[in-house]
Amino acid sequence: MEQTDIDEGLYSRQLYVLGHDAMRSMGEANVLICGMRGLGVEVAKNVILAGVGSVTIQDKGKTEWGDLSSQFYLKESDLGENRAICSERHLARLNSHVRLSIHTEHLNKDFLYKFQVVVLTDSSLEEQLSVAAFCHSKNIKFILADTKGLCGQLFCDFGENFLVKDTDGEQLRVSLIAHVSKGNPGIVTCTDNQNAFTDGMRIVFSGVQGMTELNSCGPIEIKVIDEYSFSICDTSNFSEYEKGGVATEVKETKTLSFLPLDVAVDKVMQDPELLVFTHYEKIERSKSLHLGFRALQEFQQKYSRLPKPRNQGDAEILLAMARQLSAAAQFDEFDERVVEKLSLCARGDLAPINAFIGGLAAQEVMKACSGKFTPLRQWLYFDALECLPEQEDSNRGLTEEACAPRNSRYDGQIVVFGYDFQEKLKKQRYFLVGAGAIGCELLKNFALIGLGAGEGGHITVTDMDSIERSNLNRQFLFRSEDIGKLKSEVAAEAVHKINPCMNITSHQNRVCQESEGIYTHQFYSSLDGVAAALDNLEARVYLDGCCVEYQKPMLEGGTLGGKGHTLVVVPHLTESYGPAGSSEQTAIPLCTLKHFPHRIEHTLQWAREQFEGLFKHTPENVNQYLSDAEFWARTVGRGEAEAVEVVQAVYRSLNDRPRDWKDCVAWARLQWETFYNNDIAQLLHCFPSDHVTSSNLPFWMGAKRCPHPLKFDTTNTTHMDFIVASANLYGQIYGIKGSTDRDDMMKILKGVHVPVFHPKSSVTIAVMDEELKDNMEERKDEDKARLDELKQKLSSLQSASQRFQMLPLEFEKDDDSNFHMDFIVAASNLRAENYDIPAADRHKSKLIAGRIIPAIATTTAAASGLMCLELYKLVQGHRQISSFRSSFINLATSYYFIFQPFRDTQFKVAGKDYSLWDALLVQGRKEGQEEMTVEELLKHVKEKYKLTITALFYGTAVVFADYSDHTDRLKQ
Repeated sequence: MEQTDIDEGLYSRQLYVLGHDAMRSMGEANVLICGMRGLGVEVAKNVILAGVGSVTIQDKGKTEWGDLSSQFYLKESDLGENRAICSERHLARLNSHVRLSIHTEHLNKDFLYKFQVVVLTDSSLEEQLSVAAFCHSKNIKFILADTKGLCGQLFCDFGENFLVKDTDGEQLRVSLIAHVSKGNPGIVTCTDNQNAFTDGMRIVFSGVQGMTELNSCGPIEIKVIDEYSFSICDTSNFSEYEKGGVATEVKETKTLSFLPLDVAVDKVMQDPELLVFTHYEKIERSKSLHLGFRALQEFQQKYSRLPKPRNQGDAEILLAMARQLSAAAQFDEFDERVVEKLSLCARGDLAPINAFIGGLAAQEVMKACSGKFTPLRQWLYFDALECLPEQEDSNRGLTEEACAPRNSRYDGQIVVFGYDFQEKLKKQRYFLVGAGAIGCELLKNFALIGLGAGEGGHITVTDMDSIERSNLNRQFLFRSEDIGKLKSEVAAEAVHKINPCMNITSHQNRVCQESEGIYTHQFYSSLDGVAAALDNLEARVYLDGCCVEYQKPMLEGGTLGGKGHTLVVVPHLTESYGPAGSSEQTAIPLCTLKHFPHRIEHTLQWAREQFEGLFKHTPENVNQYLSDAEFWARTVGRGEAEAVEVVQAVYRSLNDRPRDWKDCVAWARLQWETFYNNDIAQLLHCFPSDHVTSSNLPFWMGAKRCPHPLKFDTTNTTHMDFIVASANLYGQIYGIKGSTDRDDMMKILKGVHVPVFHPKSSVTIAVMDEELKDNMEERKDEDKARLDELKQKLSSLQSASQRFQMLPLEFEKDDDSNFHMDFIVAASNLRAENYDIPAADRHKSKLIAGRIIPAIATTTAAASGLMCLELYKLVQGHRQISSFRSSFINLATSYYFIFQPFRDTQFKVAGKDYSLWDALLVQGRKEGQEEMTVEELLKHVKEKYKLTITALFYGTAVVFADYSDHTDRLKQ
């Protein structure tokens, strides 16, 4: 697959995770996935979405009732039919770029030869050892995945010399240099606390002035001294450092060696290095599970079946087998209760467990195909046995009879939790906010487990977005024919096909203060819980506040590339999302954007702001000025400095309206001159290249990169890219048809008069944001006068423009034909050239300027699985915090940290303990009486709770404050 062959529109978000090289390698890989029960189809779904060259699915078995609890492409009408054949037509629709075929016979060596990766699920010990040995001998990557009830197993063997090209997939770490000392070792000091490196990392230097020897050194291993500095090689004989320079991480390849299955299966008991742990309180449990899974294989080999659900006799047989294996491995002790529970629920086939293990297994397939990311070495065991009832007495209710299969689509779940629990699941009422990647995965899991699928049960899903082509790569409920349709509606229809018993309603509302008339107290009171599948912090915090107010549990999850997190919020037990959630990103200082960029992120943000200002906000302001009588007062109310900027842009837009395409090209040329020549010349007039500070230090040093003006050149592709994009966008907001004929534009440009720029000595440029505020205050009177002048000028234009309306543009990053990203890339890279910042290609520019969240289906599948395991516990009614789990996972580095959530914080008020979940309930109106006044409320709280209220708020409005003149409000 060549780079040009990669469907960037489809794989857009995944490309930001894997990169083009990995995608090309995957596009050449042929993958075999054996077993089409719930786990196998989960792996196949994720691998097909990822875009490998071909996938072959293999299964000899026929559909059974128990399969329907986790296999989302099988229906009741498929009972008795081959699982692979029934799944093929659904899997084929996931990605037209992937060749899909089926195999319903036994595996043999001739058949296995043609694959680069083989995945076994639901396979016998004999088949595992035979296939694994053949794959190891032929350097075919081998993955074993299995789930039994609430437990899962994953094993990888990628051969004896597997090349890892990128261990973590992170962006190269970069630090700007403030100083480099001469010495052995030399000490590098970074600017603005930006030492991004760690001990042992290797870096290269570029752009260093003075000590130029560093620029030609190969990768240098560093040792971190503190957050500001690190040591490098011997610089004693180098030239003196002057200024500038960037230190950039160098990623090095790694060669890894894997043990074959027949060796690793025994060695893991003595070598913990072969185990990847998911829960550090369960380290020894992994070895117990290893014994348990091996014993299950022996049990199945001997009896041609798995242990019966909740059958104590079978559990004893399995324990005896595990003891024999333990003795043979010279493993002193193992947790017999874990092995017993594994036996009791071994016939279970649970969608959440399959989603988690299936997500991990599919990611390992991608690693095997591409060499991207760190593979699993070599065993991983996972369990969620805490989903079972907390009390032993409750477990006794899980009898053989209660857990017996009953020819139900939920049989794979009933054998684990019992029939009564299934009925409880079906009666649940849940609110899902978000029908994107995690939302689709959650809805799939909800349908499979039967959440809200019975009498009285219900799922409400809301998402205001429409389906875009880039969604199809990971939001697997959507197809190409759904593009443009509402996500919530299509998702609801899709999961209804998975489980026709689903009671589900789709909404298209944003969950925020404006929708509180829809999502009322009555609405929340009817719910059993809330699931948040949102991609922004503000919405998460708002929804979390609603859950706290209405005392509802919340399941929350999010992903960023290979990383994911999940959080369970339980009323009166755990902390809420508010304290647990991540903080806002730090904004780039305004002066850095305007005058002192030093990273490509700064120039891209600047370009995005220019787009918004020129092509969105200014046209909107023009339309408001012409149609809204309150526009002037509202604009002036923002402050004089901002008002001058807004009104001046309105005046220019009306006064200098283009008449035709030639005027648009001329405007673009003058805009180029302003941005990349005049503004830079003015900055250098205020701060020349040799300017020194009051401390007698060079002004242009460290994070301040001295710029240079550009000279326009029609033979420079980037210069003309800016002209083409700017002229077309300018034409669009005025309704003038554009063109991409560069020869014609060059002819027009020859006739454009570009005035010679002369820097103004009266201009002052702020260096810090605080100084910028001071300058605005000093110019207040001057700005007022300028506003009066503009008001007069505009009044003469208003009558002539009454019927005129501009066409504001909404930034759309994924449409390559609209010139939006063309403008961003050219505008940013030209500014980067001004400041000698390395340019960014379109792919990287789109990521940063478009504020794209890199995403991949494997992570969302795994996160949704973990969230739904917590859902089991909420429905069970668990109340011990030790039963619940939150998580941080990174599929790229095979890092899995699953932990107990934090307790809610207690605080004392008037001698009593409270938490954020507590509320003081006051009956404001008694039957037959008038409503309570503010004064009566204050008195009631003081008498009953011994609290004096000094301020009373409703939302952000102040109802009463004892420090204000609010005595008149006491009687209200």
